[in-house]
Amino acid sequence: MEYDKVWKKYSQAELKKLEKLNKDYIEFLSNGKTERECVDQIVNMAEAAGFVELDKLIGSRRKLKAGDKVYSVWMNKSVVMFRIGNKPFSEGMNILGAHIDSPRMDVKSNPLYEKDDFALLDTHYYGGIKKYQYTALPLAIHGVVVKKDGSTIEINIGEDPDDPVFFVSDLLIHLAQDQMDKKASKVVEGEDLDVIVGNKPIILGKETRTKTKTEESKEPVKDAILQILKEQYGFEEKDFFSAELEVVPAGRAREAGFDRSMILSYGQDDRVCAYTSLQAMIDLPVCDRTVCTILVDKEEIGSVGATGMKSKFFENAVAEVMNLCREYDSELDLKRCLARSCMLSSDVSAGVDPNYESVFEKKNAAFLGGGIVFNKFTGARGKSGSNDANAEYIAAIRRIFELADVSYQFAELGKVDQGGGGTIAYILALYGMNVIDSGVAVLNMHSPWEATSKADVYETYRGYIAFCEGMDL
Repeated sequence: MEYDKVWKKYSQAELKKLEKLNKDYIEFLSNGKTERECVDQIVNMAEAAGFVELDKLIGSRRKLKAGDKVYSVWMNKSVVMFRIGNKPFSEGMNILGAHIDSPRMDVKSNPLYEKDDFALLDTHYYGGIKKYQYTALPLAIHGVVVKKDGSTIEINIGEDPDDPVFFVSDLLIHLAQDQMDKKASKVVEGEDLDVIVGNKPIILGKETRTKTKTEESKEPVKDAILQILKEQYGFEEKDFFSAELEVVPAGRAREAGFDRSMILSYGQDDRVCAYTSLQAMIDLPVCDRTVCTILVDKEEIGSVGATGMKSKFFENAVAEVMNLCREYDSELDLKRCLARSCMLSSDVSAGVDPNYESVFEKKNAAFLGGGIVFNKFTGARGKSGSNDANAEYIAAIRRIFELADVSYQFAELGKVDQGGGGTIAYILALYGMNVIDSGVAVLNMHSPWEATSKADVYETYRGYIAFCEGMDL
């Protein structure tokens, strides 16, 4: 089965809309390299569109009605949004769910040390990465440092043209004979992903220059970095204990190709689906069913923890909103709502790579420029660990998308037994709701720089709107 390239169908007016959406998406990517930064942008966009924070509504005890817009933030890393529909919650919701965390390196709790006249930060990689891809690459440090007094220092170093950048060193090819014989998984070990952050020893002031050599600093480069951290950023070494610092590729998202048809950026898995879900949510009219968008943390490490999809924060938020609509009398009401809901697990899929065609079964693969991608199931090998959408649900989605002239394609994640992956779909499916994975095809997935098609970004946005307006099983 062949799919038409979606670029062929657009009018000039549609191309303008496509370019506007992608321009805004590039800004979102460039300004949101951590979950916290994404949440800041999401809240700003939501409030500008008239969404009201759930806690404020709970305090006011105001009854919600059709058309009302609500959002709730959990620990500054996850967000759930609601647009109240005309039908009661007992008939279910239409849900979009994406994640806003991406693979990276996290700074350890006791990270700073000196070795061979360099100051380095020790890191622990987060999510699935090819570790060698993070060497000899300009890196930035983003995150927060929370001091004992409760004050928070926001860190973003390496993005401004005047900022310094950081790097993980790589072995020069002239001395790499033994390294080149190693398996790719062993070329760079996890404990070797230490970020070089300085090389200049501390300069003693006049009052200390008379000290003897034995009284001089034993780690002068480390001490120089600590001095900079205190004077320029306002924190000390022990404050690393209560810090969340992420090391990510430095630089803005960019248009790619002579034709500017693609976007190259860090973190498109899964912020491309998060952004398109968010924008669809903002642009929707009042729908028959309540629409919910979930943008969560921790998917790349199993959706665990208080801010992952396995947490109860989503379920709790739904219960609170139902209560404000005067539709929550018991837990049974919540269970009925969730079981009768329909969801698109908005996550990326692997696009066919012309340099690595052999890992794809091309009749069942996604192509950049082919439109939104549906993965009936993910998992690995014998569908292990996957959600497997039922045929009736897929047929309903096909009908909705074709009526809305949304281009779509169906794919699997590479050849059987070649590998695999997962999303948050199986977690929501535990409620008994219909769920299928759908999103944008990506090249270079989990690498420092991932590639997507602008056309697929636009079709995914259009698809999410069509689903939210039209799905009513």
